[in-house]
Amino acid sequence: MPLSLHEGRVASWRVNRIAVVGPGIVGMPMAALLAHARIREGGDTPAHVVVIQRNSPTSGWKVPAINEGRSPIGGVEPALDEVVRDAVAQGLLSASHDYTALADADVVLVSVQTDRRGNEPDYGPLFEALDGIAAALATRPAGNIPLVIFESTLAPSSMTTVIREHFARHGLVEGRDVLLGNSPNRVMPGRLVERVAESDKIIAGLHPETPGLIRRLYARIVTRGALHETNSMTAEIVKTLENAYRDVRIAYAAEVARHCDDQDIDFFALRDQANARLGQEDAASGDPQAVPSGGLLVPMLGVGGHCLPKDGILLWWRALEAGVDSSRSLILEARRVNDTSPAATLALGERVLGSFAGKRLALLGAAYRGNSEDTRNSPTLQLATLLRERDIAFTIHDPYVHERDANLAAYGVTRQFTRDLAAAVRNADILVLCTPHKVYAEQWRILTGLASRAMGVLDGCNLLTAHDAGALRYAGIGRGRRAPSEGLVDAAVAGFRAVEAGVAREVASLVEFLNAGFAREPFERVRFADVRRVAATCPTGCRIAPEDAPLPPAPSLPSRLVARALGTA
Repeated sequence: MPLSLHEGRVASWRVNRIAVVGPGIVGMPMAALLAHARIREGGDTPAHVVVIQRNSPTSGWKVPAINEGRSPIGGVEPALDEVVRDAVAQGLLSASHDYTALADADVVLVSVQTDRRGNEPDYGPLFEALDGIAAALATRPAGNIPLVIFESTLAPSSMTTVIREHFARHGLVEGRDVLLGNSPNRVMPGRLVERVAESDKIIAGLHPETPGLIRRLYARIVTRGALHETNSMTAEIVKTLENAYRDVRIAYAAEVARHCDDQDIDFFALRDQANARLGQEDAASGDPQAVPSGGLLVPMLGVGGHCLPKDGILLWWRALEAGVDSSRSLILEARRVNDTSPAATLALGERVLGSFAGKRLALLGAAYRGNSEDTRNSPTLQLATLLRERDIAFTIHDPYVHERDANLAAYGVTRQFTRDLAAAVRNADILVLCTPHKVYAEQWRILTGLASRAMGVLDGCNLLTAHDAGALRYAGIGRGRRAPSEGLVDAAVAGFRAVEAGVAREVASLVEFLNAGFAREPFERVRFADVRRVAATCPTGCRIAPEDAPLPPAPSLPSRLVARALGTA
């Protein structure tokens, strides 16, 4: 029997078919794990999971790959290949180009990339997928009320406005024809299966009953994490805030590290002492494979990926649209600070190693993240643009990125890219570590043996120390030689307290604005305390201060973010 609603309560629910639209780094692990879990809801037969991927020139190949039992996700993804292979072999997982394959689905997961265009979300690809979903659901079995769950990141207010309205234009009314929910992902390339199973997950909806239904499904795969029920706009705010606040913390760490580099001070010693005082320690200073989660994060060549460069702007979308003054926003200023990181890293390298004019550079790592193939917004490609503007020769190497990668083509560097390490470094004068791929550290002696002309290394991803570099001259972000003074640690901690208090005030103000404009029903209202509580469950750290956290006196440390927090910009 299909899902039915009676006086606002779920009377019965049978899940025979689950559709997942978009087999990327979010959709593929969700599809594989749901199939692997052999979901039995309302019957004895495990639900079949079908993956939908449009037949595009760049991604159409994923359907036959999945149907052959191969995961389409590259890089190092422990367990994912095995789970996909086993689920397909048991007849529980398949893939199709045809949206009609989801017409009788009881649950549809939407895992389509969302981006931004200027200061607003770009939902073009998402709406294209929703058109296909809606057309298929128009032929659904009589009485079926499918549950549609958005794993995609959405700008706050999107569920209650653009998503609800988009379905309504297709004759699918929320609460009558479909139930719309959202459970924004917290995955991380290189740890996809681990993150789904172990991380706390937000489950939300427009209808008060929807989070409970999502819980019944997701409890089968989120086996070591907690599920947090809330409304859709709270989930949207929490998701965009988690990435926005991470962007802020990286930007503040970058400001501190640049000051340390100017003074030849060891930023990582300062970071560990400051984080100990903040009660937010991690292992990332000494372990490039550890995920930074402390207060001060680890500044690198830049901030890439799909989420961090856009989510702070998505969080601000409706306020910017309404003309709200953003001149004191730490979230938006952090984006500007991080955008300058490739240029700052290049300047550091030339300050220590000498001018790169006339030199040949080997950029090691094109992906934005270690052990991954993902090149979206990669700082390496931004650095390549800077080098090309200065007519500095370079090659790019990555063991995981495909030679026909779309972002390599978009930046016009396909000809400079190779997966042949020897070819990449053979004629290089400077080795630039851009991405902390584990293989680079493990094969460093082999790598430097191939790079017989190299005279220096610029470490933009905290992969090595000066000792590891051996005979090569070494420059690294935050790798000064002097120990930080007690006063500098004090200033770094005070600056962090100012930033976290400033972000709390900023987010509380945005919550108030969004409630006033977009919370139609009591269930839809957002409470800052709930945002703070749920955000704190983020596995990479998102401890938001109370909205009334006191601002400290101005620390003696140059920081544009601190200046905005204190109103002295």
